[in-house]
This record gives sequence, C-alpha cells and structure tokens, in this order.
Amino acid sequence: MNLAMSEYKRPFVDGATMFLTMNLVGRGGATLVDYIEVLREVVAVLPDHMHAVWALPDGDADYSTRIAAIKAHFVMGLRRAGFSPPMDLPVVRTGRYAGLKPGLRSNKREVGVWQRRFYEHHIRDQRDFDNHIRYCWINPVKHGLCETPTDWPYSSIHRDVRSGRVDVEYVGRCRRGRSESRVGL
Repeated sequence: MNLAMSEYKRPFVDGATMFLTMNLVGRGGATLVDYIEVLREVVAVLPDHMHAVWALPDGDADYSTRIAAIKAHFVMGLRRAGFSPPMDLPVVRTGRYAGLKPGLRSNKREVGVWQRRFYEHHIRDQRDFDNHIRYCWINPVKHGLCETPTDWPYSSIHRDVRSGRVDVEYVGRCRRGRSESRVGL
C-alpha cells in the first residue's frame, strides 16, 4: 500500500475571490474560541475550524502564503498565551488515510494544531459569492452552537448588519443543516 500523499495542485488566479476552510487537527475541540483574542489578532471563527471569503488584490494569486501566515501566527500566539500545542497528531478517522497516525514534520516546526491542508473554492459569480457568505453565517447554527446566525459572537454577520449590507430583520432563524429562505443578503 502506497501511503505517500497525493500531489495536490491548487489553481492560482490573480485577483481571485475564493471561499476557504481551515480546520484544526483535533476536530471537536474549542481552541479557536478559547483563544479567540489570539486569533482575532489575525482573523475571525468556529471552535475547531474557520471559513473565509477573500478577494485578492489584482495581480496577486498567493492565498496559500496568507493561510500559512495565519496558522503560524496563531500557533505563536497560543504559545505566548501559555498554551502548549500537542506534539503529536491524532489518528486519521476518515478518507483514504483512515486509521493512520501521521507524524509531524519537525523540519517545518510543525505542531498538532492545524490540519496540513485547507479547502478552497474559487467564487464564480455574485450568486456563488452570496451563497458562501451565507454559509459562513449559518455554519455555527449547523454545528449546533447557536440558534440564529446573529447569536454567534464571532461572525462577520455583525459587521455586515452594522454596515447596512444586511438588514437584521431579514436575518431570521435557521434550521440546523440548511437555511430558511429568510436568511440572506
């Protein structure tokens, strides 16, 4: 059985807008919100993963370096806050490598906080953009962390309500796992 990681190729499109997901290696924990002030120095979150919609500047396609910097600065901030990141990775639970326990890459100063990879999706149009923004808002409801998107204190929805982009009257209750039609931009 070949256990080598497959080669993963990411598209690099200058000035692209994309939806990103970054997960902690230990899913089910609350490190991101337990150390929210550390993470807020870098970005905004759910307890064990975060979503973002980024629009890169024209002529710039390097989102991977930005994600690496966020992850690295968060780990450095955790250490300054007195948190000792795990020096081990948990057993992989699903997928092709289920049952394996990957080692940390000490030559990259890796610790067991973030999953190595992240998910990205290049935004195609305004509807796709709006859908991914809504997904970011609804995700805490989907995970059972709150009843409405505005109940989650770390959500960008608060910024969008304050700026007038979203009328708080139209940000209604959501069902876990899917949104009602009242939730929207």
